[in-house]
Amino acid sequence: MIAINNFFSGLPEQMPNEFFEPILKRDGLEIERIISKGHVTPPGEWYDQGWDEWVLLLQGRAILCIQNEDKLVEMKAGDYLLLPAHVLHRVEWTETEPETIWLAIHLKK
Repeated sequence: MIAINNFFSGLPEQMPNEFFEPILKRDGLEIERIISKGHVTPPGEWYDQGWDEWVLLLQGRAILCIQNEDKLVEMKAGDYLLLPAHVLHRVEWTETEPETIWLAIHLKK
């Protein structure tokens, strides 16, 4: 039976850490929901993924720092971008009210 789910339902109330929820996994493809509520990448740490990641900001706002970019990248609901494999990046700020909700698509080779 086909089930309908809602991307905005079932949001956790208490979030000591950023929330990562797998939505779909297939060979070479992972889709996840990420919920941030003021969460940032810890100081001195960077994401360095071995695959491309496409992200869409569905709700809230965020500021990213991306390797070799001249300035911080400010995102609002509806904005999306592609983070190529091994491009260092970090989350500098996320909105708390409303929480920041991302759709992330990982393109693993």
